[in-house]
Amino acid sequence: MIIPRSCRATLLAFVFAATTSHAQDAELARGAELLAPFKKDLQQALKSGLAEGPAEAIQVCRVKAPGIANSLSVAGVRMGRTSHKLRNPDNTAPDWVSPIMQTFLDDPSSREPLAVGLADNRWGYVEPIMLQPLCLTCHGSELAPGVAEQISELYPEDHAIGFEAGDLRGVFWLEFPGEMQ
Repeated sequence: MIIPRSCRATLLAFVFAATTSHAQDAELARGAELLAPFKKDLQQALKSGLAEGPAEAIQVCRVKAPGIANSLSVAGVRMGRTSHKLRNPDNTAPDWVSPIMQTFLDDPSSREPLAVGLADNRWGYVEPIMLQPLCLTCHGSELAPGVAEQISELYPEDHAIGFEAGDLRGVFWLEFPGEMQ
């Protein structure tokens, strides 16, 4: 079959878009799979911490969460969490994450996990963190005096309060090597 020259560019654009979409879907699923252990381990650690009291929950977020992320950041994978209202400046977003987080803030209907192509055949994955009721102890509008004092002592520049259940707390992010060429 002979394809007219005027249709070739359109056909190539369609094939490229279909290939890109397939690659993006595959990497989206892969990103979710790579992030799942971090989310599970962090949630378990937070529930255990809160069972021992807010002071222990603060230590989970401060010490255990970065440790969990580091232990799962292997084989070219790097992961973390960040927010538009940071508590810990060590959780500042990588440059490529900030515009995605801003889109999540500006348009609540856009809060679906997202995979994006990065340089050097790497992919980025971003998933929103919606504030759960158990998080209000340390991130709500009204904190118990002891909780407020501990947070103020550990994080003098804290901005991570004033949330309500269901608010966008921030995002999980990860970078990983692409499988699709």
